Amino acid sequence: MVELAVVLGLTVTATATALPRLLTRVDDARGEGAARYLSGRLYETRMEAIARSTEVALRFTPTNDGYIMTAYADGNGNGVLARDIDRNIDRQLHSPEQLSVSFNGVDFGTLPGLPAIDAGDADPGDDPIRFGASHMVSFSALGTSSSGTLYVKSRGGAQYAIRVVGATARVRTFRFDSRSNRWRLV
Repeated sequence: MVELAVVLGLTVTATATALPRLLTRVDDARGEGAARYLSGRLYETRMEAIARSTEVALRFTPTNDGYIMTAYADGNGNGVLARDIDRNIDRQLHSPEQLSVSFNGVDFGTLPGLPAIDAGDADPGDDPIRFGASHMVSFSALGTSSSGTLYVKSRGGAQYAIRVVGATARVRTFRFDSRSNRWRLV
């Protein structure tokens, strides 16, 4: 019985020691998975714009439970606009998605005091959707896009940024390293 108690005690101690590291790695993996998923959604939206020969946009709408992401196609040749979405001129292409539903504990957001990705840029502040005031990223039939950045964070503090460069619509993913206080390309 004494040997069993010692083995059980060692097992509990080893588990208690390893569990926080394991949970941190799971949290980081969810954050990275969400960032990669968003990069894929941006590329998919760009390809949809090219295939349809019209502007297609992803709109990020804030709710009480986080942001909802929805794709819309231009219906009248003037680009995807909020007023045209409200009037059902620009049509919804897919069902709305919520990032936190697919990636538990991950949503759009920024850590307090987060620095800018590039020197000279403005700090992200508390707005995780940085595509101007519209909270939409648009892709043209020629494959160009609006420029901006999406910020994603996990419950445990893993911070990612997905940046879109307008002229080329190139998507780059960054991870914030809190130890060095710097962004790193993923």
